[in-house]
Amino acid sequence: MDDNEEVELRRQLAELRHRHRELDRQLDTVELDAAHDQFTLRRLKKQKLQLKDQIAGLEDRLFPDIIA
Repeated sequence: MDDNEEVELRRQLAELRHRHRELDRQLDTVELDAAHDQFTLRRLKKQKLQLKDQIAGLEDRLFPDIIA
């Protein structure tokens, strides 16, 4: 992996982590609402899981396990 690719992956990773945190805040808000919408809650949780998978994929590319 060259330096430009690593920089781009790190930028993407930071963006995904930010979006993941934003979804956490949205989920907290929806869950605190006494009449929270189950559809919205499921949609946000699904988006959060997708971001988590994308983050894990980028982390694996940036920090591969080296088997000695």
